[in-house]
Amino acid sequence: MSMKGERHSRASRWRPALRGAARGVMDGSRLALAARTAIAAAAAWYLAPYVPFAETEYSFYAPLGVLVSMYPTIAGTARSGAQTLIGLALGIALGVGGIGIVWAGAPGIVAVALVVAVGVAFGGADVLGDGKEWVAMAGIIVLLVGGPTPADFSVSYLVTMAFGVVVGLIVNVVIFPPLYLRHADERLSALRDSTAQHLHDMAEAVADDHLAPEQLELAVGDLSATVEQVSAAVRDADESSAANPRARRRAAERERNRRRLRALERTVFSTRDLADVLAQGPEQTRGNTSPAAPILLSEAIHRVAELVGQPLDAREPHIRLDAAVTALERYTAAMDDETTSAPSRIAEDLTAAVCLRRIIAASRPFI
Repeated sequence: MSMKGERHSRASRWRPALRGAARGVMDGSRLALAARTAIAAAAAWYLAPYVPFAETEYSFYAPLGVLVSMYPTIAGTARSGAQTLIGLALGIALGVGGIGIVWAGAPGIVAVALVVAVGVAFGGADVLGDGKEWVAMAGIIVLLVGGPTPADFSVSYLVTMAFGVVVGLIVNVVIFPPLYLRHADERLSALRDSTAQHLHDMAEAVADDHLAPEQLELAVGDLSATVEQVSAAVRDADESSAANPRARRRAAERERNRRRLRALERTVFSTRDLADVLAQGPEQTRGNTSPAAPILLSEAIHRVAELVGQPLDAREPHIRLDAAVTALERYTAAMDDETTSAPSRIAEDLTAAVCLRRIIAASRPFI
């Protein structure tokens, strides 16, 4: 490969990552968070000299308190702020203890080592949340910067940081508090459409007898990753609703998102099972059936896909439900007519039908 071709290949690998980074930087919610954080940091720095029990020379800790606690949601900011302050308090106590060791005659290097060791050990306490990273840092700052009056510095440090946390929380509440219910709804709809499209692709593969296990595995893997992302979006939406005045009249929307997520999780799970059955080959899905069975199975998957992809506000939604049920009954009837074993509905040949029946059941509450 020439140098020019190699540079082109390297650039083509970097472009998707750069585009993704640019989308993340320019995302509306990220820019809104940046604006709120900037306003809160500026306000905290300006007002910090007026905070009681804090020395003016330590005012710069106030915007730091904003930075370490500011989250996209009100509940996240409150939780992170509280955890950070607890971690700071533990670190300050640890640093004061280190100063006590020095005053008792121990070498400073011993105090530094002990403070860092204990602080890092506390960093393993998951119960501290975001605060666990601040135990060692606060301890070493108090030990090295506290000087002859560690108590005054420690109080100023903790109070000023706490003031920054409070300012950040107030700004998050007052200045257009973020609410991600619509974003979660859009992600749920995207997952619904993606699942429906994968089902349509499976149906076409069954009809054409072109079932590629690798492609099926790739499709369901993509769906699984999407489910995790959408689940996180719904959790973020729930968290953004907590203590949010904009969410007071939107409890029904919140509950609908949860119900849709549960239904889509079941749908994706059954879609994965269906893909696994189809990937095993025709001998597993058409062992004792008529030649028409693949066409009937393809038709049933298509009709179920249309049911899954149906918008919430669709007119006469029962039409697609009836079509899916009817198509599935035709498929199972064909298998009943051809199979040699009586309990046909629990046989391996009907595993695909069971998956489709479960998908229909998950969709019924929204009809």
